[in-house]
Amino acid sequence: MTLPENHPQRFVINNEAHARPSEPLKPPLSISYIALFADAKDRDRDWEPLVELTQRHGMAPPAESSSHFSADLGAFRLKWERHTEFTRYTFMCEESRSAPFRTIAIEHVPEDWLVALPGQIIVAAHAAYVLESDDARYDAIGQRYFGDKPIVGASVGGKAATALTDFHIQDDGFSRWLLLGGGMRPMQAGRTMQRLLEIDTYRLMALLALPVARDLAPFLAENERELASITNAISDADVAEETNILDRLTRMEAAIEGRYVDNHYRFSAASAYYDLVKRRIGELREERISGLQTFREFTERRLAPAMNTCVAAASRQEALSRRVSRASQLLATRVSISQQGQNQALLESMDQRARLQLRLQQTVEGLSVAAITYYVVGLINYLTKGINSFGIAANANLIVAISIPVVLFAIAFGVRHIRRRVTDAKDRSA
Repeated sequence: MTLPENHPQRFVINNEAHARPSEPLKPPLSISYIALFADAKDRDRDWEPLVELTQRHGMAPPAESSSHFSADLGAFRLKWERHTEFTRYTFMCEESRSAPFRTIAIEHVPEDWLVALPGQIIVAAHAAYVLESDDARYDAIGQRYFGDKPIVGASVGGKAATALTDFHIQDDGFSRWLLLGGGMRPMQAGRTMQRLLEIDTYRLMALLALPVARDLAPFLAENERELASITNAISDADVAEETNILDRLTRMEAAIEGRYVDNHYRFSAASAYYDLVKRRIGELREERISGLQTFREFTERRLAPAMNTCVAAASRQEALSRRVSRASQLLATRVSISQQGQNQALLESMDQRARLQLRLQQTVEGLSVAAITYYVVGLINYLTKGINSFGIAANANLIVAISIPVVLFAIAFGVRHIRRRVTDAKDRSA
């Protein structure tokens, strides 16, 4: 059957639903898990160790664009997952039947390869999936496998198994998880173990925002005091001080926006990780074991206040940014009004000077008309006297007297005509 052309993203988005599948697990099983926090440089290299390890075992590596990979490497089974901020490695091998944590899966991994992994460890955990312990007393189980620290646990998967941990990092640098019970199908056990490890991972990834929120608090307090000082100064500031205040506000706004750019992603990521923690706990379908804290109770006791601190810091930062922006707009409006007043005064002054120049020009024009008339009439007088010298009788005084108003009118009309032509030419050029 011939079908229309596939959308270029059809298979990519369909396969996303099958990304990072859980591994089927059968007891007894030892699991070692590490999550490596990676910056952009390390994320570009996180595929290289996987290529090296698979080549050591004579296997073809996955494509560089892959987000997950799993393979049986003989002494252990590997599961690799690439995430936005971290890369996860899960190593699995058969557990000793005598007791959990006697066999450590990561001990089968080449040490030189482990040391060279790019990134920084954010989570390292040993997990054991075994059948139900003969000793059902959880205080004894805790003492045996977790030391003297109180354990957290619950029945999970509809009471098909029991999950236990203490959320502490042991002396070897690993935390411990214990999954007891053989009532789970392999895929169900794999999903449950994956959720447990993801709870620990996402919990710590969410808490990465807490130090950021704590470091941000003094900065916000200092800038809030500075903003209050500036706001009070705005009402009493004169024109000379407004520019200085606007400069202070501009520097403050730049500093706040810089911090916002630096930590906005961290706060947003923390919120997303926190939602994932709550979702994974809900998927466990945990039921209380008498005398033990459930996973929800433990995480909410400390994680929820930490996330509230982060939310409060982010909200406080955004509120401060809005307040600084409003203060800047207020001051800018005030400076603009002051400038408009200054411009108005300048325009009035220029208009006054223009009127004075016009009056002076009119006065000069009047004097010019009188002076030109005087010289022209004088020429007429000389001309009349010259005519008398040729024997032609002419009354010089009468001719001069008559010419004065005629010459005056003609010169005044000519000057006015010239001024009008100049004015019209200036208007057309404008």
